[in-house]
Amino acid sequence: MKIILLGAPGSGKGTQAENLQEVLHVPTISTGNILRAAIKAQNDIGLKAKVFIDAGQLVPDELVLEIIKVRLAEQDCEAGYILDGFPRTKPQAEALDNAGVKIDAVISIEVADEEIEQRLTGRRVCGVCGKPYHTVFSPPKLESVCDDCGGALIQRDDDNPATVRDRLRVYHQQTEPLKGFYENKGILRHVISHDEVKVTSQRTLDALQII
Repeated sequence: MKIILLGAPGSGKGTQAENLQEVLHVPTISTGNILRAAIKAQNDIGLKAKVFIDAGQLVPDELVLEIIKVRLAEQDCEAGYILDGFPRTKPQAEALDNAGVKIDAVISIEVADEEIEQRLTGRRVCGVCGKPYHTVFSPPKLESVCDDCGGALIQRDDDNPATVRDRLRVYHQQTEPLKGFYENKGILRHVISHDEVKVTSQRTLDALQII
């Protein structure tokens, strides 16, 4: 199956992609992971993308399309794949169509903006070992101190309240219209997010009619 996952930042697309990957035995193509690797490598695409990501904005279509085309041509994508974070704009979706890519289903994970803000602004990460935390859902034993190594916990720039609200605004303006695009094709499936990940996972499988 060729599946697209839609949803606002912090909606849990990555978690659902991992679950689907285990069930369907196809790779997850995460533009976020690819871009972060490029940024870490400090290559040309990574340096260009970093400017937009740090500002809470979408990376321009031409940069994203460049890396996606290369990835979908790899052998492990022949039996299908899960697209997490792509397409994010209508031109990207149209580019997939123009490339002859046939998508079987599009899952839209629905989460209220207020819940998204709580999820993202509460995230913390150890500045030393990288272990993730959340001020509400998975707090450290000592405030702002990593349980494992004692390092100071930090908030990523793209998780501060102002940037989160800007990311949501960008999502509603540029990505949410894709729901209509794929609904017109008859392949859009809505999944209402639940506090328990396993419930959302089952709803996703049900939407894809996977037992």
